[in-house]
Order: sequence, then structure tokens, then C-alpha cells
Amino acid sequence: MQATPGSKAIVSLKNQDNNIPENIICFSHLRWDFVFQRPQHLLTRLSKNFNIYYIEEPVFDAADQEYYTFTKRDKNLWVMVPHLPEGLSHEEHLEVLKTMFNRYMENKQTDNYIYWYYTPMALQFSAHHNPGMVIFDCMDELSAFDFAPAELKALEKQLLAKADVVFTGGQSLYEAKKHQHTNIHAFPSSIDRKHFLQARDIKTSPVDQIVTDRPKLGFYGVIDERFDINLIRDMANAKPDWEFILIGPVVKIDATKLPQNSNIHYLGSKSYQELPAYMATWDIALIPFMLNDSTRFISPTKTPEYLAAGLPVISTAIRDVVSPYGKNKLVHIANNGEEFVAAAEAELQTKNKKAWQTSVDSFLATNSWDKTCENMLTQIKQAAYKSRYMPIAQ
Repeated sequence: MQATPGSKAIVSLKNQDNNIPENIICFSHLRWDFVFQRPQHLLTRLSKNFNIYYIEEPVFDAADQEYYTFTKRDKNLWVMVPHLPEGLSHEEHLEVLKTMFNRYMENKQTDNYIYWYYTPMALQFSAHHNPGMVIFDCMDELSAFDFAPAELKALEKQLLAKADVVFTGGQSLYEAKKHQHTNIHAFPSSIDRKHFLQARDIKTSPVDQIVTDRPKLGFYGVIDERFDINLIRDMANAKPDWEFILIGPVVKIDATKLPQNSNIHYLGSKSYQELPAYMATWDIALIPFMLNDSTRFISPTKTPEYLAAGLPVISTAIRDVVSPYGKNKLVHIANNGEEFVAAAEAELQTKNKKAWQTSVDSFLATNSWDKTCENMLTQIKQAAYKSRYMPIAQ
């Protein structure tokens, strides 16, 4: 058993029979504790088969010498945070990260490591290494997000050239990337059904959520440049007797510009474990995303989560929501505040949802993070076999 995250001993997780490295170093642009989403779902499950080292982006609080902190989050899963001194230039910042990572990997068997990338930016300090395998889990089109680094597209091209296997976070993203790699696979958002099914049986509301007989329409997730502020404002103005519950951190947008109607309630961040309790007394769940470059390829994890909780869902026309959820009449698709209100009114007037719920449950029956992880592992094994035994064309 590997005693410490920096030791040379290798934990035996029975991957060698499949010629797969036993360790995964994951380079991520997302803080582990920010929002529990795709990376956390996958890597916690993969930690049953691998040692996982999740490297976050740096924080600049080191008094003098740079260092990593290690926090154990599961039996074989550590979160690594680089701590750098303040005041570094961009070039110095990258050089320090490279030095730190080289030092960490010193005397380790790099061919017994998978480098798993969520951000191509990490190539700037890791590209010179030669790990046993490179995986790119492309969960979003990061170059389309606000404040994306100018070099991101070029680095993604470089990462696609290095990767042994590529996963995409949705079908539309797969369609956009499929010609850029010979071993690419779509793995849309999955669900922990058991966790969200709890919402169907909870009868009480958390103390910071309004208790009322009025209709409650809810959203959870990051409130950022993808979130349609005006749509929420229009709904709240049109229906002052409805309550709008918004859960999640506000990032990359000016919080002072958020609508402040008395029937809009900002509850801040909640843990993944808390979400079913908040959802339990909602009448309708919302996906109020704008249609722009940053949402063109997203596959909202909240779609199946809302449905598993037993909530009717109204969404803007996000491609990976329209297909399959809208086309299968599991989710309402609306284009503006007026259409959202009309869809919500129709739902509130529908008393018998048994047939809809049966269709939802049938659709979600084969959708799980466990199954997604299992299928990803199959692709990893196949890629490992090809890299070791298939001859390279001359």
C-alpha cells in the first residue's frame, strides 16, 4: 500500500495484468471543493482501481519557497495544491510549476502513470514528460469561456496530438472534436440516481430555504456568464407570487447586476450531499442558460439529476438537453421568459405526472456514473493494449 503521496512504493491495484499504469495524475482547472461534478464523480470511482493525484491550479500564498500541499479525500485519492510566492511573472510562474512537478516526479516510474488532463494549460509544465498514457477528458469547450487564455487553442491541439484516448463531456462536443483524434468517445453527463432519488421522500425544507405554499422554481449550479440573468428577472417580474431559488457560487460576473426581486432567493453554495434536501420541496427545476459560445457544447449534469429527483424541468435550447431530453418529451424547451412561464404554468396545472415519471425513470435506468466509469475503463484498457502491442506504421 502506498503510505504517502510522495513515496516510491506502488500500490497493487491489479492493473498490471491489463498493462495499465497504476497511478493517475489529473491536471484540472477546477478546484476539487468548488462544485461536485464530472471530475469528482469519475475520479472517486477510478480511485478503486488507481492511485489518484488531483493537481489544482496554484494559489499564490507561499512566503518564500514554493511547495505542494496534499489532502487525502479518499482511500487512494489526494488533492495536490501548488503554493507559489506572489509577484511572479507569467514566465516565472510556469517555470516554478515545472520545477515543482519535475521534483515531485523525480525517481518515479513515469510509465506507471497516466496523465489525465482537464485543462490543456497544464502542458506548459508537464509536456516534456513521457507517461505511460495520456488521457484528455474534454468536458467543455474551454476556449469559448470568458477570460480564456489566448494560448488555449494551440495547447489543446498539442494535447490532442499527445493523447492516447480522448473523452468528451457530451454528444455535441464529440461531434465538434471527432475529426481531431482517431480514438475519441462521447461520455455525456451521468447520474448518481440513488443520491437524487432521496429528494422524492424528503418532506421538510432546509432552514435557509423559504417555506411557502407558493410555487417554488429552483436552480443549482455556477452562476456565471452562461446564466441568463434577464430570463430569471423576466420570470420573477411576471410571476411575483412564485418563488425562485438560486443555489450556487457567483463567478466571473458582477453580482451587483443580479436581479434583486423579493421573490428571488440567492442561497449561495451548497454541498453535493445537501442538494436533495433543497430540491425536495421545489415544484419545477430550471436550466436558464444563454445560448452563446460558452454554452454551445455543454451537457448539463443537472438535467438527469433534476429528473431523478422527480422534478419537471424547463430548459433553454441547449443542444445536449434538446437531444435527448427534449426530443423524448422529458424536459420542456423554452426560449425566453414568457415561454418559461407558460411551460411552468402548464406543469403546475398538471396533477397526474405518473406517465411522465415512468418515462423518466425508464430513460434514466441505464444512466449512471458507475456505468460511465466502467465504459471509460474499457477504452483505457484498449488504448493501453494498442500502445504496447500494436505495431507503429512506418
